[in-house]
Amino acid sequence: MNVDDVVMGGVSDSAMQLTPDGIAVFAGNLSLENSGGFASVRTVLAQRNYADFDGFRIRVKGDGKRYSFRARNDDRFDGIVYKYDFETVPDKWMEIDLPFAGFIPSFRGRTLADVPPLDSAHIVQIGLLISARQEGAFRLEVDWVEAY
Repeated sequence: MNVDDVVMGGVSDSAMQLTPDGIAVFAGNLSLENSGGFASVRTVLAQRNYADFDGFRIRVKGDGKRYSFRARNDDRFDGIVYKYDFETVPDKWMEIDLPFAGFIPSFRGRTLADVPPLDSAHIVQIGLLISARQEGAFRLEVDWVEAY
């Protein structure tokens, strides 16, 4: 499911589509109009217990922009999200480790203090987000996401 800034009056748009060769492409246009500035996609996981792992590893090809991998410990639409930001290099496949200990709790773009860390034994949702005033077209290809 995509969740863009239209939920608060913005005009950004995004989608996640699967190519014929099995690559997921998160792409769209980020607009700062109407106080907007974010685009995201997320999915609910069938497997939720990652207590025996140290983090997620992703294989991505980006456009040189910064993205955020996000995890939630519940199935709510809004609320606390745990984020791990990563940089991409234009048109280069990269494998990036996202250790659970490095995920930062956040609520609507603000970092939170005094909240429990990400509970790796109960990760319900994962997703991707682009924000940080990176206006314009964006494209992130995702080959796979795995636990390590």
